[in-house]
Amino acid sequence: MRTRLLPLLIVLMAAVLLALGVPLAVSVAGAEQQDVVVDRIDDTARFAALAQFVTVPAGDSDPVATTNDERRAALIRELVNYYDVYGIRAGVFYGSDTPMAHAPRDWYLPEKGEVREAFEEALLSRRSHDPQQVWPWQRNRLVVASPVIRDGDVVAVVVTDSPTGAMRSRILHGWLVIAAGESAAMLLAIGAALRLTGWVLRPVRVLDATTHDIATGRLKSRVAVASGPPELRRLARSFNEMADNVEDVLEQQRAFVADASHQLRNPLAALLLRIELLAYELPEGNEEIASVQNEGKRLAHVLDDLLDLALAEHTEADLRITDIGALTAERVAAWAPTAEAQGVRLIGDCPPTTAWADPVTLSSALDAVIDNAVKFTPEGESVEVTVAVEGETSIVVVTDHGPGLTEEELARVGDRFWRSGRHQNIKGSGLGLSISRALLAAGGGTIAYAHHEPTGLKVTVSVPRTRPLA
Repeated sequence: MRTRLLPLLIVLMAAVLLALGVPLAVSVAGAEQQDVVVDRIDDTARFAALAQFVTVPAGDSDPVATTNDERRAALIRELVNYYDVYGIRAGVFYGSDTPMAHAPRDWYLPEKGEVREAFEEALLSRRSHDPQQVWPWQRNRLVVASPVIRDGDVVAVVVTDSPTGAMRSRILHGWLVIAAGESAAMLLAIGAALRLTGWVLRPVRVLDATTHDIATGRLKSRVAVASGPPELRRLARSFNEMADNVEDVLEQQRAFVADASHQLRNPLAALLLRIELLAYELPEGNEEIASVQNEGKRLAHVLDDLLDLALAEHTEADLRITDIGALTAERVAAWAPTAEAQGVRLIGDCPPTTAWADPVTLSSALDAVIDNAVKFTPEGESVEVTVAVEGETSIVVVTDHGPGLTEEELARVGDRFWRSGRHQNIKGSGLGLSISRALLAAGGGTIAYAHHEPTGLKVTVSVPRTRPLA
């Protein structure tokens, strides 16, 4: 969830910063250019004032022309100094394009372009319009033209053609400052987003971990409700209440099974004793009394298994580093006489390998699995027990060559009291594998079932090679 929520917050904050930064950058560029334009307008107004009375072109027959020479000379000096100091081309031109004064000396009005357009607009007795915005990556020049008006008539036009390098540098510098501010704001926003997502999702992660703990058998796990949004704190409290209720129900079920199994054993033992006494009064070999005795013994076995199951679900595993190979070889040796008596070969391949396991629990699980394999394997066939390592787990694989199970039966094997309809006449309570699964789960182990080709069943008991988390 964090990987989905955090990018969304960052994108939203980046969009907000861009929405603020882009107009600010445009405003900075516009303000810089406006300052330059205003400065050029002031300059053209000053030159227009100087040129206002220099109205006769050089060489004209008007007697005022001689008087204007000094004024034109002063205007020329001003324009030359202006160009030398600022590098800005400037000139005063009559309506006929004839220059009154200009600097540099080789600069004249072009026939077309932005300078010509500004000149023609000023001839209409208005200052040229604001130049188009110049951006840092453009090398455009800035043209400003103002009319020289005398007695209400436009007698000449002052034109300035400015380079924009300095202005573009100032705009770029302003943008860099904005970019630095945006970057700093973005870093702060990312830090705030990390803290916010961590604060929001921390209770969710704790809830997820606690749920996993409960699902794997650690029913005492609970969620701390010290931080996070109020809604998630309420959810954590509700989850803890639910976990308490579930634990109470399971505890009641375990207690009921254990108590019922324990309390029924004494009456059942007394009943079996009375049946034994009754058998002495009947003819020897009576089939009915023998059937009743067998059913009574089976019921006693079921009660013992129920008590074992209740204890297995409630007992914590005593985990320690165990030599799985040696323990498995010991169980194979213990079951070898039973297998031999049934005409079944019990073969063990148990190389040394260590893992974290409860030796008693693992021995009980292996006994149940090997017992089932030997029990359902026909005479003359074999049962193989193999120890191996798969990644972070050590496994014990028990394969037989018996009738195996169908897909439907394979999905139900290990359920309490479940037995295949084809094996109802074989001794058993249907609880052995359930007890094994409960014992293994307490220590982080598992038990899995699969087909063994061409016939038979493959049972895999897995235990972790690293200590499971408490």
